[in-house]
Amino acid sequence: MERSRGRSAIAGPEQLADHASTDELTRLADEDLRLALFIRHFERKLLDLFEEGRINGTTHTCIGQEYIPVALRPLLDLSDFVFSNHRGHGHYLARYKDPHGLLAEIMGRRGGVCDGVGGSQHILRDRYLSTGVQGQSLPVATGVALALKRSAPGSLACAYVGDGTWGEGSTYEALNMARLWRLPLVVVVENNGIAQTTATETQMAGTIAGRCRAFEVWHHHIAFADINLIREELDPLIRRVRDSLLPLVIEFETERVGPHSKGDDTRPALALEHVRERDWCGRYAREFPDQFARWDGEVRARVDVIAEEVAALPPARPE
Repeated sequence: MERSRGRSAIAGPEQLADHASTDELTRLADEDLRLALFIRHFERKLLDLFEEGRINGTTHTCIGQEYIPVALRPLLDLSDFVFSNHRGHGHYLARYKDPHGLLAEIMGRRGGVCDGVGGSQHILRDRYLSTGVQGQSLPVATGVALALKRSAPGSLACAYVGDGTWGEGSTYEALNMARLWRLPLVVVVENNGIAQTTATETQMAGTIAGRCRAFEVWHHHIAFADINLIREELDPLIRRVRDSLLPLVIEFETERVGPHSKGDDTRPALALEHVRERDWCGRYAREFPDQFARWDGEVRARVDVIAEEVAALPPARPE
């Protein structure tokens, strides 16, 4: 019997399968669980370091959304370009096994990915780029997808955006060009239902699917957090982007468990309680307690060690 699936469709005559979502979680490979937990504890450590006054500036954690880049990790090649956003630590950690470099960058220590000048939001490494400017990366990703179409068939550009990015005009210009020029572009929408402190339903008319339909852009909706099922579903879709050169928007209906940035969560206590009850991490701990307990403590301890090692490094730019 077929398990849960998302909803996928292209505007026009073609209509793909429409399946219900699920709350099911299947047992993960240890590697996937370790990575998802590592991102969770890395983000929690950042919030702790801020409270201790050991990090300056700002940071935006992806607590609650860690499963998304973990699920996509094996579906994206190093030859692909990845464009991240202000909430991108998980995207980086899923692509590179470099927590020391990322934390050193955020803490302004020697050995940071960008020598301490990019901080939390602005990271450049190989074919990975993150930016804190809302909507900035999608036009750039579209241009890169055009270059890849001409010079590197089979590679694609992947841009992570949030629901708030759909309030930027550059988003629609990029989608228009990507569909018109048939570009290998994947747009991953982490729709957590809140743009900073504003509920999406109070500032977005219509739906993301409807906006994609206006450009005849392929849209796929996922409303569950099972990494195995997500991969199973997205693998043929992303391969199709590489082969057919048709852009794809993947909309994850997800939830932000942590604050927008540090301690600025304005949601009512009851709403936060419901978000935490649905959090994939707590649910997985309840459904697979032995495996979760085996790795959770080890990963947390590893993050603590990394934080102390990085804190002991000299400043990237000493006075």
